[in-house]
Amino acid sequence: MTRAIPAVTRLFETNWGWAGLAATDHGICVVILPRRSKQDVERALARELRRGRFAGPTSEAGVQLPDAQRWAKQGVEQLTRYLDRTVRAIELPLDLRGGTPFQRKVWRLAMKIPYGRVRSYGWLAARLGGRQYARAVGLALGANPIPLVVPCHRIVSHDGSLGGFSGGLPIKRKLLALEGSLAQLR
Repeated sequence: MTRAIPAVTRLFETNWGWAGLAATDHGICVVILPRRSKQDVERALARELRRGRFAGPTSEAGVQLPDAQRWAKQGVEQLTRYLDRTVRAIELPLDLRGGTPFQRKVWRLAMKIPYGRVRSYGWLAARLGGRQYARAVGLALGANPIPLVVPCHRIVSHDGSLGGFSGGLPIKRKLLALEGSLAQLR
């Protein structure tokens, strides 16, 4: 059995609701989009950490994670400012070890989509080897553990409709409206 990677977690309140994140000494590994309650965020964070083979620091008695502490603090600040519309870019080191090699390629390519722009699943697939990979791209984006930082909300269907979103379509719509790109859709 693979040993879990220790991570530092943070729950924080934004103007959109409670959010959460986790960081390792490599960077941010999980972001939980805003929800109504702190308890919902706690449960979602624990689920996402398990899925990516990350563990909270309590499971590793005495482990010091100085870089993870720094990344977590910066993550809270940047995500809060992003949702407050005071910054457009979230620039944090990422720990993508929880994903497969293909997922990591998709996530890195999605990070190149500029603020205020949208692209289709097919657009990403074409850059990863062919439009026939659109479904695989969608599955990789659905497994994205770091939404907002890996801006999977900027990926829409080829026909200009919203497509899917692991955080739910209402928050996807709200994020696209925040970035001013909702008008680009049909």
